[in-house]
Amino acid sequence: MAKRDYYEVLGVEKSASKDELKKAYRKLSKQYHPDINKEAGADEKFKEIAEAYEVLSDDTKRANYDRFGHAGANQGFGGGAGGFSGGGFGGFEDIFSSFFGGGGRRDPNAPRQGNDLQYRVDLTFEEAVHGVKKTIKITKEEECSTCHGSGAKPGTKPTTCSHCNGTGEINQAVDTPFGRMMNRSTCRYCDGTGKEIKEKCSTCHGAGKVNRPKTIEITVPAGVDNGQQMRVSGEGEPGINGGPAGDLYVVFRVKRHEYFDRDGDDIFFELNIPFTTAALGGTVEIPTLSGKGELNVKAGTQSGQRQRLRGKGVKNVNGYGTGDQIITINVVTPTKMTERQKELLKEFAEISGDELGDGDSFFDKMKKKFK
Repeated sequence: MAKRDYYEVLGVEKSASKDELKKAYRKLSKQYHPDINKEAGADEKFKEIAEAYEVLSDDTKRANYDRFGHAGANQGFGGGAGGFSGGGFGGFEDIFSSFFGGGGRRDPNAPRQGNDLQYRVDLTFEEAVHGVKKTIKITKEEECSTCHGSGAKPGTKPTTCSHCNGTGEINQAVDTPFGRMMNRSTCRYCDGTGKEIKEKCSTCHGAGKVNRPKTIEITVPAGVDNGQQMRVSGEGEPGINGGPAGDLYVVFRVKRHEYFDRDGDDIFFELNIPFTTAALGGTVEIPTLSGKGELNVKAGTQSGQRQRLRGKGVKNVNGYGTGDQIITINVVTPTKMTERQKELLKEFAEISGDELGDGDSFFDKMKKKFK
């Protein structure tokens, strides 16, 4: 199957800015994440979204894609015997960029936002309905307190990389089927940072970050449902070169209730009543989200009928009112009766003109009627 246009996948215009691309990617990736969306095809959709963003968020790859479509973005023209792979010539993407004047390269020292993190929290049905405070423990990267993120031993500083002169990239002449070209690749001496650390910090060993456990208290809003998530701003991984920290996304998994079912903001409950209450009517006690309640059963109620209690459901998590409690009534027929109970029921049937089972089939009864 032919690949869809990457801009179409993300639902943005071709002129979309990086912020617009990131916003669209975040929205779609949350919607189709395999841990949240269990529908058929969600996994492939998620991969398609990730691939589109991976290309369009990179200046060079986006420039190649805009010029040559999927072939340029994927560093080749269809693969196989006549195609090129990424490693054969030091990165076909870099050849395109150098030869055809691709997009500008990323400044290795520019501030960049840290990565987002995800954490799953289990909730009881009641906690999800009423809201709750939760304390969660996560392990995440934080700035090294010894070197304050520089990666260098205290008293020393990183120096400009002597191999790439601080650009984070190295230009190298390579021979290709198009002739001799300049290939631009990430500097392997500084890993693209543009800096060299002569004496590394003994705590983080030059990384500038360390993994530390952290305890965070979150307030779960009333009305959250299974699979929904909330964003905790700034609790993701730390930013790079002074950039802002990423965010923490808390995904909720709600346990099933003993006798309530939920659909959106409505809750459903099945009520069993004796046939005498169904026939005569009466008031019965029922559970609600706020405790014990009462339901007025109308005389002549049939099994399977529903009654709705307005505003007795779940408070909408976005503040759009409250759902209802819907009760399905099941009329229970007794399986064991005393002789006196049977006599009374027979008497009731005779008064009502109901025919008791006499062994005649339906067709036998029809014949008697016509005779």
